[in-house]
Amino acid sequence: MDVLTDTERRPETRFKVIAIDYGMKTNILRLLRSHGCAVEVVPAKTSAADILRKKPDGVFLSNGPGDPAAVSYAIETVRQLLGNVPIFGICLGHQLLALALGGSTYKLKFGHRGANHPVKNLDTGQIEITSQNHGFCVDMDSLTEKNVELTHLNLNDNTVEGIRRRDLMAYAVQYHPEASPGPHDARYLFAQFTDWMAGKG
Repeated sequence: MDVLTDTERRPETRFKVIAIDYGMKTNILRLLRSHGCAVEVVPAKTSAADILRKKPDGVFLSNGPGDPAAVSYAIETVRQLLGNVPIFGICLGHQLLALALGGSTYKLKFGHRGANHPVKNLDTGQIEITSQNHGFCVDMDSLTEKNVELTHLNLNDNTVEGIRRRDLMAYAVQYHPEASPGPHDARYLFAQFTDWMAGKG
């Protein structure tokens, strides 16, 4: 039985979202549903053509483990989806989006693990307290000529925590907004996704 929790209020369903599962957390599904999304989860190797045949309003790229550069099939799928539907990615999904946009990633010396990582939202200037679990990072210098904006910055080591490509309706963050290490600082990211699907981006 699916139990309704405090993290999930079910408004009227307005959007159809395809979530590509690279190792997705259940709370991501709860948060998407709480923002009016009917979510269909598909395997990591699902093709862009198969996804677009389902006529989604948006595509979500989930979190997951490992070296993003090794997941070549996923990078190609994201590349083919770009410009067709709004895309929102978290963690591995963030790295895959950067690679699909023509960027590169690199291995961090120690990685970012656990809660209480301060991240600055460059749109608002606000500091978000985040939960993180990753060993690779996006190289922003590799995206400077790709019309990609830096949206979030890690204040511990100045690494990339968020990117956006407005004209392709694609954005992603490296940290875990669904993990709630403290205040729900980053829930607005899900609202931004639905705004884009509603044509308000």
